[in-house]
Amino acid sequence: MAMLLKKVWESVSNRASSCSSSSDESLNPPGDALLSSLGAFDRIPIDVVMQIVRLLGPKDAARLSVVCKSWRSLVSDNRLWIYFLQNYHDSWDSVFFAETNLRSGYPIQAYASHITTELSFMRIYGEREQVPGSVIIDGYCKFGWSKYACPSGRSATFLEFGNIESPMYSRLRHFFATIYSRMQVRPSAQPIVVSLPICHYDDTESAKASRRQLKEAMYSALFDMNAPAVCAINQATLALYAARRTSGIVVNIGFQVTSVVPILHGKVMRKVGVEVVGIGALKVTGFLREQMQQNNINFESLYTVRALKENLCYVAADYDAELCKDTKASLEVPGEGWFTLSKARFKTGEILFQPRIAGVRAMGLHQAVGLCMDHCHAAELTGDDAWFKTVVLSGGTACMPGLAERLEKELHGLLPASVCSGIRVIPPPYGADTAWFGAKVISNLSTFPGTWCVTKKQFKRKSRFNLAW
Repeated sequence: MAMLLKKVWESVSNRASSCSSSSDESLNPPGDALLSSLGAFDRIPIDVVMQIVRLLGPKDAARLSVVCKSWRSLVSDNRLWIYFLQNYHDSWDSVFFAETNLRSGYPIQAYASHITTELSFMRIYGEREQVPGSVIIDGYCKFGWSKYACPSGRSATFLEFGNIESPMYSRLRHFFATIYSRMQVRPSAQPIVVSLPICHYDDTESAKASRRQLKEAMYSALFDMNAPAVCAINQATLALYAARRTSGIVVNIGFQVTSVVPILHGKVMRKVGVEVVGIGALKVTGFLREQMQQNNINFESLYTVRALKENLCYVAADYDAELCKDTKASLEVPGEGWFTLSKARFKTGEILFQPRIAGVRAMGLHQAVGLCMDHCHAAELTGDDAWFKTVVLSGGTACMPGLAERLEKELHGLLPASVCSGIRVIPPPYGADTAWFGAKVISNLSTFPGTWCVTKKQFKRKSRFNLAW
């Protein structure tokens, strides 16, 4: 400890003369008054001492807390550890949201306004450093470590790892074994967080049975591979967490369908109603392909169509007005050359609002979201309607520019003023990887795995099947 104090002293020795003239103007220490002297550091203003402690870093700052009560009072100040957390591998906004809203685990408690004053961010920093991290698998296609900045790899869906007629357990086990192999990690090494698409949307007994069957097959496959703990949670809830919300409506544009999911305190409100629109990414991409074929634009693969959709397509704020504009734009696709699109650029995304353009008999996206909001309003689940007025978009196709603004505009024109007042539509916070980042928020919690995960023992006792599916 003497060496540590010497290190602190050496870091300010060159600044002693400049500080001496202002020693009488020392600031009061943050928090409670110091209980005893800081020794030779008493002649240095407290704000300068705090800057020194920042330069030392979190490990040495924590060691200083055992020197004496004065140092403990100084270095335990929340502002110091907020500074350290702001330089953490997760963004400060995500850390603060997670630790103030998700720390207690699932089911999520309503946010308490006084919770921030009760938190010790010094302790939270230490606990987060001890969290082992987890393997995250999102939607059967994105995987990586929770400590990484982004997913480290992508794969096909698990259905492609076995005959579709083979038992669900066999396909899942083959899929998980392949992911573990690609990540070069033993299944027993870390907990695993698996995100799944919202499936079997209804609250009927048959839908519940289907969800239960998938859940048990997945847990069985992972626990038979010796996974220490499993957190299974749906993509819509994770997208909400990535947007730093626990309540709202998530519009998830999936592969085949688009789901509109009301979520209150992290729980899917199936009894209120999950709306489903029969248009997903596959139909949107397919409609662009049809337009290209009609315009005699030749291409080699669906990859080219996807690249054009992701880079050139957008959603018009006013569809009729856009038809009168020159909207030509070009893109070079590696290996295939240059492609030029015009009206197909905005017609492609328009089928989300006018499915009939693509020959689909279904509600428009704004109608499905409006219907969901109307059901939430009628259910009167809370004292006010603010909880469902945040709409979070999720999925790769939801990243099309202009989609959030157009949906918000349509909702204001569709709903009565009493319902639409305060509505906000948020684009996918992390693009196509939004759900993965939602899982990352959970995985790096100071209390993870805690109540977020099911262990093999709990699974066998069937005691913990109330997670956010």
